[in-house]
Amino acid sequence: MIEIKRGTLIKELFARDGIKGYLVEVDNQQEKCIVYPDMIGEVNPGDEVVLNTSAVSLNLGTGGYHFVVASLNTRGQSLTPGGHIMKLRYTPVQLKVLSVEEEDSPHREQMLQADSLDNIPVLVGTLHSMLAPLCQVLKTRGLKVAYVMTDGAALPISFSRTVDWLKKNNLLQGTVTVGNAFGGDLEAVNVYSGMLAARTVLQADVIIVTMGPGIVGTGTKWGFTGVEQGEILNAAETLNGIPVAIPRIGFTDQRPRHQGISHHTITVLSRICRVKAIVPLPLLEEKKMSVVMEQIENAGLFNRYGFCVEDSQQFIELYRNCELKLTTMGRGVDEEKDFYLTLGAAALTAIKLYNGDRPGYISMV
Repeated sequence: MIEIKRGTLIKELFARDGIKGYLVEVDNQQEKCIVYPDMIGEVNPGDEVVLNTSAVSLNLGTGGYHFVVASLNTRGQSLTPGGHIMKLRYTPVQLKVLSVEEEDSPHREQMLQADSLDNIPVLVGTLHSMLAPLCQVLKTRGLKVAYVMTDGAALPISFSRTVDWLKKNNLLQGTVTVGNAFGGDLEAVNVYSGMLAARTVLQADVIIVTMGPGIVGTGTKWGFTGVEQGEILNAAETLNGIPVAIPRIGFTDQRPRHQGISHHTITVLSRICRVKAIVPLPLLEEKKMSVVMEQIENAGLFNRYGFCVEDSQQFIELYRNCELKLTTMGRGVDEEKDFYLTLGAAALTAIKLYNGDRPGYISMV
C-alpha cells in the first residue's frame, strides 16, 4: 500500500534535466517534494498536487522528499513521437521509451550486429557511490566511460545528482538505463543489450555497471539488491567483456557484516558469480590487509578469482578536492578511506586491462 496526500506547490527549490524539487504545503506544513515533468507534465507554484508520502513517513532515504503523482491543475499531456517499449509496466505510471534495440531506433542496425564487448573491462559495483570516484580516475587516463544503470535501486536516472555532475563535467561518455530504470541517453531492455549499447553505440573504452541511488538491504544473506552484481559479472563474460568485480571494503561501518569485505561481496563471489572475474584490492595497512586476506581465504575464493592489489593512495587527494561532495552511506572520503582506496584500485586495474597490461595478481601459497 502507499500513503497518498494532497498538497499545494509553494516554490521551486531546484531543477535539473528531468527532475525538479518544490516546497509544498501538506497538512498545514511546508515540506519538500520531487516532480518528474516527463512523467506528470509541467507544474507551477500554486498547483494542487497528489503526493506519494510513503517514503518520508517511513523515514527512508529520499532526502525527506515526497513524490508528486499528479497535478490536479493539468490539462493533459500527449505522447511524444517514437518508441513503444514500456517501462514500469502495468502500473499507473507506466511510461513509453524509445529503446535502443527496437525498430524505430536510429541504432537498430548497430544493435542487430552487436554481439561482443570486444574484451574491454566491465567494472561491476553494488553502490551508486562507487560511480563518481571510478570516473574521476579513469578520466585522468583519458578513457571513454559509459555508465549502465540497472533497476536495482532508483529507477529514474535524473534522481542522481552524481550522474548530472559527471555529465556536465565530461566524465561520462554517456549513460544507458536498463530494465525498468529510465531516463538515460539510451534505453535498453536488459543489462546484456545495455552493455552492448554502451560499447557499440557510445563507443566506451570502459563500462561501469551499478544501480542508481538507494540499495536495498535487509541484514540477511540474500535479501539485498546488490546480488545483481554476480549476474552482471556472468553477463559481461558471456558478451566477451572482462568482468571486474568491485568489492565493498571498509572498516568504519559498525555493523560486523560490513567490516573488511562486506558480506554482500562475499555472497556474490561465493554463491552467485560463475565466471573467473578479476577482483581488485587496495593496498591497505598491514592489519587491515590481513583481515581482508583471511576473509578471502576462509570463503575459498582465491582459486576462483583473479585477485590483484593496486596502490591507489595517490587518488585520495583527487577525491578530497572533488567539487561534488563524495560520500558513501553518509560518510566522506576521510571517514571511509578504505572504501575509496578500493575504487582507486579498481579503476587502476581497468586502466591496465584496457592498455593490455597485466594487473598485480596475487595468490595464496
